[in-house]
Amino acid sequence: MWLTPEERSANITKELKIAARRFLCPTCGKEFSLFQSRAIACKYCPQANKNCPNVRCPHCDSEFPLQGFIVPDNKEDRIRMNKYSDTVFNNFDDTYNRR
Repeated sequence: MWLTPEERSANITKELKIAARRFLCPTCGKEFSLFQSRAIACKYCPQANKNCPNVRCPHCDSEFPLQGFIVPDNKEDRIRMNKYSDTVFNNFDDTYNRR
């Protein structure tokens, strides 16, 4: 995935670009991103923070393999994107949900 000079200067990474990209659900046809899937549809799932191999549509609750749908067909990319999204949400929780 190619990054523009402006994206690089704004500290946008390839992982962020992939996770924020919009995908069409093959079941309902609505758009969603990996961030939306993890934040809404997977929020209370016990597998969400354990390198889950799936992505869930936040609109119709259909589940698809992350590998081949959001990332290419290799396990390393799937695991890297899972770890990236987990890190983003954990950092958010640590920053904004402390009591």
